Amino acid sequence: METMFGLFLSRYLNIGVEGQEAVTTVTPGQYILIEGNDDDNPFVAKLLKLFGDESHKQKKALVQWFLRLSEVPQNKKLLLGRSPHPQEIFYYLGRACDDEINVESILGTVHVRQDSSPVEPNSGFFPCFPIQATPSTPRTPRNATPSIPSRTVPARQPGNILEEARARLHVSSVPESLPCREQEFQDIYNFVESKVMDGTGGCMYISGVPGTGKTATVHEVIRCLQHASDMDEIPMFRFIEINGMKMTDPHQAYVQILQKLTGQKATADHAAALLEKRFSNPAPKKETTVLLVDELDLLWTRKQNVMYNLFDWPTRHHARLVVLTIANTMDLPERIMINRVASRLGLTRMSFQPYSFKQLQQIITSRLNKVKAFEEDAMQLVSRKVAALSGDARRCLDICRRATEICEHSASHPSTAGLVRMSHVMEALDEMFSSSYITAIRCASLQEQLFLRAVIAEFRRLGLEEATFQQVFVQHQALCRVEGLQPISVSEGLAVCQRLGACRLLLLEASRLDVLQRVRLNVSQDDVLYALKADRD
Repeated sequence: METMFGLFLSRYLNIGVEGQEAVTTVTPGQYILIEGNDDDNPFVAKLLKLFGDESHKQKKALVQWFLRLSEVPQNKKLLLGRSPHPQEIFYYLGRACDDEINVESILGTVHVRQDSSPVEPNSGFFPCFPIQATPSTPRTPRNATPSIPSRTVPARQPGNILEEARARLHVSSVPESLPCREQEFQDIYNFVESKVMDGTGGCMYISGVPGTGKTATVHEVIRCLQHASDMDEIPMFRFIEINGMKMTDPHQAYVQILQKLTGQKATADHAAALLEKRFSNPAPKKETTVLLVDELDLLWTRKQNVMYNLFDWPTRHHARLVVLTIANTMDLPERIMINRVASRLGLTRMSFQPYSFKQLQQIITSRLNKVKAFEEDAMQLVSRKVAALSGDARRCLDICRRATEICEHSASHPSTAGLVRMSHVMEALDEMFSSSYITAIRCASLQEQLFLRAVIAEFRRLGLEEATFQQVFVQHQALCRVEGLQPISVSEGLAVCQRLGACRLLLLEASRLDVLQRVRLNVSQDDVLYALKADRD
């Protein structure tokens, strides 16, 4: 809301809202409303003093902040010892907010009535005041979404040991702890905690192959920090998360960030402008924002302006923004980012190494949590097989779950099923790595297998899951020389690529058939590597 200011003295201030004739006079001692994050939730404060800055050009006000009930931490509400009124406000004595504000941010006055009800001793609260503001025009709710009815029948409990193990080994099951990532957890925790405590911004780049616990570790860090914030050990902060995999266009990142911060919907360009203004200008009571950007490599654009803004905003003096980025490639900044983007990213980086077989074994054991469902040799076989391919913990959990199903189905009755043995694990491994795609790769010609190896090599070089035929063909030529084979021509390479596309091992761009045709894998890299490795053996 834009305001026009009339006569200004040290004892009072005239406020006129644009488009209205009424003028409100604000004097020290009155309670006022101040611009908040959105129009529906202005801040509440008591005006103590009006003055001008040293240049006498900027008009300032000294205020005493108050908290609305929705801004009070849950642990403080419990200390109150009673049910507060929905419109009650409370003294705020924190140091995170500046007591001096620009008078342009004052919206008007509000009537406050002091409540005479007694306050619980040692509750940590001062006397509170219900707000008696003039009712505003009702607005359409911004977050009016249908709700899912609660479950009427409780979920079925596991009937035996194998069902219990299968539930615990599901990738969506939240484990009690995150083993084998203690050092990475501590480094990320210390980085975010220091930024929140100091009220500054920063950026960390987290990389590692899929299934190595990057996202799970960051979520656990945020959960522990939010608990510390609830206990008043660190200042309050906001956490928002975006995922490049869930966006149709990289510029949608602006829209999602703005909506999660303010609830406001806008176009990509308008959202980018609003975020630029938010992170560039100072604001009273601004709290630190922690932004998690998963699948960062999918936010790449030709001009790289999305990545640049995400890395540049934390460097602004008034931003108070901490950005945690996650990608699968360790040297993604050097490979695909131009210099001005890589320089903004900085040197704070964290690399998650693939799990070893001992670590995978420890992860399975911690997930089962004393549920004896596997023989020791069977668990070790799964861990060694997956560690030799990729070290992907999710693939390891999927194989273990399938092994429990095979064990249960092989018994005459589910209640009589014993422990998962090596034969069950071998059958699960054969199922996982013996699909029709695996068979097609094993039966492919030597040049076709080399082309698949070239595709994976180029994807890893780029840090992306897509490349042009021309880029892959350069890798294919190099592999031919390494294997001591005569390199094929471009037309022969295009024919090889088309045959792999006809088998649906590759997804090819249908609109063009030249060297700039884009190529993607239609199977996982693990399956390709397993098939090629088994074929060589």
